[in-house]
Amino acid sequence: MQCYTELVPPTAVSHAVTLPFVSARATNLVVAKNSLLQIFELRATVTEVRHNNSDDDAAGNAAANLDTEAADVQVQRTENTSRLVLLAEFPLAGTVISLARIKALNTRSKGEALLVAFRDAKLSLVEWDPESYNLHTISIHYYENPDLPGLAPWSAELKDTHNFLTADPSNRCAALKFGAHNLAILPFRQRDLAEDDYDSDDERRKTDATTAGGESETATPYSSSFVLPLTNLDPTLTHPVHLAFLHEYREPTFGVIAASQATAPSLLAYRKDILTYTVFTLDLEHKASTTLLSVTGLPYDVNRVVPLPHPIGGALLLGGNELIHVDQAGKTNGVAVNEFAKVCSSFPLSDQSDLALRLEGCTVELLSQETGDVLIVLNDGRLLILTFTLDGRTVSGMTVQPVDDAHGGSVLKASASCTTSLGRGRIFVGSEDGESALLGWTSTGGQLRRKQSDAGLDQDDDMSDIADEVDDLDDDLYNDTTPAVKKITSAAAEPSAPGAYTFRVHDVLPSIAPINEVVLHPGRDTDSLNKGEIVASTGRGAAGAITTLNRELHPVKLAQTELDSAKGLWAVHAKKAVPQGISAAFGEDTEANMSSDVDYDQYLVVCRAGEDGNEVTTVYEVNGNELTATDKGDFEREEGSTLSVGVLARGTKVVQVMRTEVRTYDSELNMDQILPMEDEETGDELRIINASFADPYLLISREDSSVKIFKASGDGELEDVEASGLSSTKWLSASLFRSSTFTEVFAFLLTPEGGLHVFAMSELEKPSYVAEGLGFLPPILTVDYVPRRSASKATITEILAADLGDSITRSPHLIIRTSNDDLVIYKAFHSPARSSTELWTKNLRWVKLSQQHVPRFSEEIEEASEEVKIESTLLALDNICGYSTVFQRGSSPAFIFKESSSAPRVIGLSGNAVKGLTRFHTSSCQRGFAYLDTTDTLRISQLPTQTHFGHLGWATRQLPFGSEVHAFTYHPTGLYVVGTGQREEFTINPDDTYHEALPKEDTSFKPHVERGVLKVIDERTWTEIDTHVLDPQEVVLCIETLNLEVSETTHQRKELIAVGTSVVHGEDLATKGNIRIFEVINVVPDPERPETNKRLKLIVKDEVKGAVSAVSELGTQGFLIMAQGQKCMVRGLKEDGTLLPVAFMDMQCYVTALKNLPNTGMLLMGDAFKGVWFAGYSEEPYKMMLFGRSKHQLECITTEFLPFDEQLHIVVADADMNLQILQYDPENPKSAGGSRLLHKSTFHTGHFPTTLTLLKSALKMPQTSEFGATNGYEDDVDMDTQNDSNPIHHILHTTQSGTIALVTPLSESSYRRLSGLSAFLANALETACGLNSKAFRISDVEEGGWDAGVVGRGMVDGNLLMRWGELGEWKRREGLSKVGADEWVLWGEREVLGGWGLFGGRGQ
Repeated sequence: MQCYTELVPPTAVSHAVTLPFVSARATNLVVAKNSLLQIFELRATVTEVRHNNSDDDAAGNAAANLDTEAADVQVQRTENTSRLVLLAEFPLAGTVISLARIKALNTRSKGEALLVAFRDAKLSLVEWDPESYNLHTISIHYYENPDLPGLAPWSAELKDTHNFLTADPSNRCAALKFGAHNLAILPFRQRDLAEDDYDSDDERRKTDATTAGGESETATPYSSSFVLPLTNLDPTLTHPVHLAFLHEYREPTFGVIAASQATAPSLLAYRKDILTYTVFTLDLEHKASTTLLSVTGLPYDVNRVVPLPHPIGGALLLGGNELIHVDQAGKTNGVAVNEFAKVCSSFPLSDQSDLALRLEGCTVELLSQETGDVLIVLNDGRLLILTFTLDGRTVSGMTVQPVDDAHGGSVLKASASCTTSLGRGRIFVGSEDGESALLGWTSTGGQLRRKQSDAGLDQDDDMSDIADEVDDLDDDLYNDTTPAVKKITSAAAEPSAPGAYTFRVHDVLPSIAPINEVVLHPGRDTDSLNKGEIVASTGRGAAGAITTLNRELHPVKLAQTELDSAKGLWAVHAKKAVPQGISAAFGEDTEANMSSDVDYDQYLVVCRAGEDGNEVTTVYEVNGNELTATDKGDFEREEGSTLSVGVLARGTKVVQVMRTEVRTYDSELNMDQILPMEDEETGDELRIINASFADPYLLISREDSSVKIFKASGDGELEDVEASGLSSTKWLSASLFRSSTFTEVFAFLLTPEGGLHVFAMSELEKPSYVAEGLGFLPPILTVDYVPRRSASKATITEILAADLGDSITRSPHLIIRTSNDDLVIYKAFHSPARSSTELWTKNLRWVKLSQQHVPRFSEEIEEASEEVKIESTLLALDNICGYSTVFQRGSSPAFIFKESSSAPRVIGLSGNAVKGLTRFHTSSCQRGFAYLDTTDTLRISQLPTQTHFGHLGWATRQLPFGSEVHAFTYHPTGLYVVGTGQREEFTINPDDTYHEALPKEDTSFKPHVERGVLKVIDERTWTEIDTHVLDPQEVVLCIETLNLEVSETTHQRKELIAVGTSVVHGEDLATKGNIRIFEVINVVPDPERPETNKRLKLIVKDEVKGAVSAVSELGTQGFLIMAQGQKCMVRGLKEDGTLLPVAFMDMQCYVTALKNLPNTGMLLMGDAFKGVWFAGYSEEPYKMMLFGRSKHQLECITTEFLPFDEQLHIVVADADMNLQILQYDPENPKSAGGSRLLHKSTFHTGHFPTTLTLLKSALKMPQTSEFGATNGYEDDVDMDTQNDSNPIHHILHTTQSGTIALVTPLSESSYRRLSGLSAFLANALETACGLNSKAFRISDVEEGGWDAGVVGRGMVDGNLLMRWGELGEWKRREGLSKVGADEWVLWGEREVLGGWGLFGGRGQ
C-alpha cells in the first residue's frame, strides 16, 4: 500500500498551438507539458530606449520599425519584447499527443475552441468559460473500441502505435489517426459559407448552410464522428507514415505518405523509393473519398507532411536527407541537403549536399505569410530558412539557407518538439530537451518592400497600418481579394536573400527536463548557492545543465547582527518636503531625483522589549549595511510600543503607529502631529491593533473592531476621513490596496461572518463590492455566491489584497490566512470584461488557485504576549529584487512568489520562525529585505540571483554545462564528478586487424560519435578544476562515490570514485568496457584560483569484456559490485592497484540498474528485457545467490527497494510509464518459497522514468492515537503503534518530463483513510477535458502468470490529495466526515506525503 505524489510538475513542452481562446481578439498560446495544460497570453514590454512608443500593438510587432536600415538592428533590439503571461493551468488525467484549434460555433468566450488528443485514442473539445475562469468541456470522443474495423487481434496496442491529430485549416473537420491505419473523423458544423468558397449555383450547399445556421443555437458544434480505415480509401495504404489536411481546397482534403510494406534502412537495396504521397478529398456527408493526385517513388525516409498556405500552397514533405515540395497539381521540387540523399533515392532533387545537414527530428514553421518563407529548427537547435522561387503562381525552386550566428542562428540550444507562429514576427519553439523559447524575428527584405509601398505615411500610422495588414492576412488566408494576392505573389517570386532574417529570444519557459541523474543532500543547511537539496543533471545535448532545487528559500546573507528582545522592524525612506509655492509633479522633484541615493532607506526602526517590561523603540541610521543608533529628531522612543512605521504624503511624512496614538514626523524626524485614539461616544482610550498604509491613506484597526481612515492632505497634515459606511459594522481584518494596474485605492474588510466588503476611497458611504460567501472559501467567489444550507465556514483570521508578480506583469490577488496558518490565494478577474473607465470592482470575480504548501506546526512562537497573536502576519512588499510578493510572518514564514509565466507559489523561508520583516533598499543591498527571527538575529538579505521560484514551486537555479551530463556523483570534499561527452567524427581505424578488408571511403559527411569526458567541478565556485578525456569511442555509463577498503592489512577505507564505461565500435564487434577507480588528492593550487587544490588520481583501470553498466557498494567489508557484460561480479581493491574478484553471478542479460540495501547484502538487478532479479551476497564464505525474480517481459528501466513495517517491497519503473510494486514474500504459497516475486499493484504515472532513489524521512506518519481515536476503527491504534521505532522511507522518482515525485508506503489505517479521500476528491474536483483520473492511473499491463489472482491494493493518487485546498470548505468537511478522518491527521499525512520530512528541514 503506497501513495504516489508529484512534488514538481512536468516542464518539458511537448505540444503548443496559437489561437484566440479566451476572447475573440486575444492571441493565446496553449502549451501541453505531457499531462499539464497551460494557457498564456502575450504581454508587450517596451524598454527605455524610446519613450514615445506607447502603442501596445506596435510594441508587440518586432518587425514594425519600418524606417530603419539593417544597420540599426542593434539599436532596435532593446525596443519591443513580448513576454508570456500565464492565465491558467490545468493538470490532466491523460497524456496529450496533439493539440488543434477549431472555429466552433457559439463558444462561451466568442473565441475558438481547442481540440486535445490523448494517448489512448481520446479526443476532448474544450472552450474557455470566462464566467468561471476555467475550461469547459464541450464533448469527449473516444475510440478505444476493440470491435472497430481494421483492428486485428495481432495488431499493436493503441499506446504503441504512432497516433496524432490533424485539423482542416477551414475548420470543417479534424482527423485522429490511431492504431495501425485507422482514421477517426470528427466533422464540425459551419455557420455560413464564404461566398467564394462554393459556386453560387450549388443549391444543395446553400440549403445545407441555412439549416445548419438555423439549428446552430441548439445543435452541438460537431456532427457525429466516424472511423474510416485508410485501407478503405486505397488498399495499398497498409503502412501509413504521416498525413495532414491541406490549405485552399473546397472540401476537406488531406495528403498522406504511405507504403504497402514497411520501410527500413537495412532493406534499402530491395525497398528503395517505395513511399507514395496521395491526396484525398473527403465527402463528409457520404463518408466517401476521391483521390486527387498521387506522387510515387519518394525516398524511404520521408516522414512528415507539412501543409503550406497561399502563396506557396501544396505540401512540404520532410525526410532525413531531403525536402520535397508537392504543389496542388502534383508538380514536385526537391532539394538534397546531404550526400546520402543521392545514395538512398533516385528521386530527382536539386543538389545542396554541401550543407551537410541532418534533418531527423527537425520542426518546420511558416515564417512570413507574405514571402512564404519557412523556418526549420534542426534537432541541435540551429535555425535554417527555406525560401521558394516562384514562376507565376507555381514553385520553380527551393533554397535552404542556414542562419548564421550574427543573425541569431544559434540562439536555441536544444531540439524543438513543437513550433507555433504567434503572428507579428513571433514564433514559440517548444522543447522537451531544454528550455522553450519565444523567438522574435525581423526581416530586412520585408521592411524595404513595405517602405516603397507605404512611403508618405508618417511612422506611427505606418506601424499600426502594417500591424493591421498582417492581422488581416492572418484572419483570412482564404479571402481571394486580388490586390493582396498580386502583392503577395510578387513578394514571394524572388527567394529571400541570405541574412534577410534576424532572430532573438524574447522570453523563455524554464525547464528541468529530462532529469538524467540526481544527487540528494536532504535537509542540508547551506551557505553556498550551488548546494541544493536536490541536485539534478538536466537537459540534452548543448542544453545540458546541472540544476539545484531547494524546497525553501535560502536568502543571500549580506550582514547580520544581534538585536536582543526585538519584536518588530521597519525600514523608512523619507524625502524632504517641496517648499510651498513650488508644486512638483509626483516623482518629478528633479533635484531630489538627480541625487543618487534618492530611493535608499535612511532609517531602520526597531521595537523591542525594555528591561522594566515597557517597550522601547530604537532608530538606526542606515549606511550601506552599517546600522548606527541615532537619537536624532523627536521620534517617540520610550513611551508605548510601536506597531508600525510608514511614510505618507509622497514620502515626506513619517508616520509612527503606537498602541494608543498615531504620530507624524517630517523627513528629519521632527514632530508634526499627535492623533490620539478615542472612542467617539465615551471618549475612552482605544488600543490600536493594526495599521495599513497606501499613500495618501492610512487605515487603523482598533481593539473594538472599528476602523478609522486618515488621509494626508496636500501639506502633509493627517486628517480624519468621514466614512459612514465603515462605522456601522465590526471588522475582523482590514487592509488598504493600491495596485499598479489602476489608480483608485480600495479598502478590503472582513466581517466576523466571513463576508468580504470592498470600499473605494472615492466613495466611503457604501461598499463598491460585497461578497458574503468568502468564509466558505468557494472555488469561484462572486457577489451572488449562495452556499448550500448548513454549509460550514472556515475560520478566517486575516485577508490581504496585493499585487503578485515580477517586473514584467503584476496582477491583483487576495490572500487569506485561516486560523491554522493555511494560505488561500484568489486571483481577480472580470466577467463580463469591464471598460477601463469603470471602477475596478465592477463585474469583479475571484478564482481560487491551487496551492500545495503545507504550513509548519510549532509551539515556540506562542511564548510572546497575548497582543502579538492578533497582529497581522501578512505583509505586502512591492519590490523585492523585482518581485511583488507577500510575506507571511510567524512560525511558518513564507513568501508568495509569481513569475509572469508561472502561477503564484508559496515558498518557505529557511531557518527559525520570523518575528518581523521589512524591505531594505540601500547602496549595498539593492531591493533586499531585513528580517528578525526568534533567535533575535537581524539578517540583511537578498534573494539569490538567477533563481526562479514560480515554475516549480522550488527555488531553482540552473548552471549551464554546454553538453549533456550522463552521470555524476558528489564527493564529500565538496566536488562533483561529472560524466559528459564531446562529439567527434567517426573514422574506421585502418590498423584494426579484426575487420575484413574494407573498401576505401570517400565520404566527407561522417557520422559523429561521442567520446566520454570526466569533469571535476568545485561546488562553491562552480568552476571546472580538472578534466579527464577517455579513449576514443568510450562513453561514460555510470559514476558512483564508493566507500572502499584500500588496504587488506590495515583495513583502511576511503571515499573513491568508480567510473564504468563502454567502448562502442559498431554492431559487428563485441563491446568492451572499463572500470576506472579514482582517488581525490590534494595538489598545489593555481595562485589565482585557490579552488584548484584537488585533482583526480587514477588508481585502477581494468578492461573487461562487455560494458560496465552499473556499479555499487556491497556488504560490510568495503567491496564493490559491478555489472560487466553478462556477469555481475563482486570485487575488492588490492594495494597493488588491481581489483580482485571474490564472487560472481551469471545474469544472461544486460544489467541496467544495480541497487543494494545498505549493510544487508541484499541486491536488486534490473534488466531492460528480463525484469528484476533479487539476490543476496554473503561474506563468510563469499558467494552470491538468487532469492527471487519477477515475471518475464517486464521492461525494467530502473528499480529500488522499499522496506516498510518488516515487509520488503520492490518498486520497478517500466517502459510503459508505470510503477509496479513487487513483494518478496517466501511464506506465500504462490511465491514458490520466495523464488517468484509477487506482483502487488501497478500505477500509471504518465511520465517516462529515469531514476528511483531510496530516502529516509525525518517525519513520522501522524497516528490517530495522538489525536484520540476519531476514526471509528478501534483497531487503528494498534496498527500504527508498531511504526514508532522505524522511520519511514520514501522513494524519489524522476522522469524525462521533468517531474519529481515521491512514493510513500502507508499503514493500513492511513491507506484506508487516504484511498477513501482520493476517491472522494476524484468526484469532487473538476477534471479538465472530461477525463477520468481513476482510469488514467490504472495501467493496462496484462495480469496473469504465476501470481494471477494476488490482487494487491492499488497505489493512492497523492496528486489528488495535494489538491485538497481547491475544494470549498463545506466539501472538505463532507469528505472528512465520509472517511471518518480528522483534519489534523490529514494535515500531518499531507506533510509526510509532500516530502516535508526530506526537503525543507522539518522534523530534524
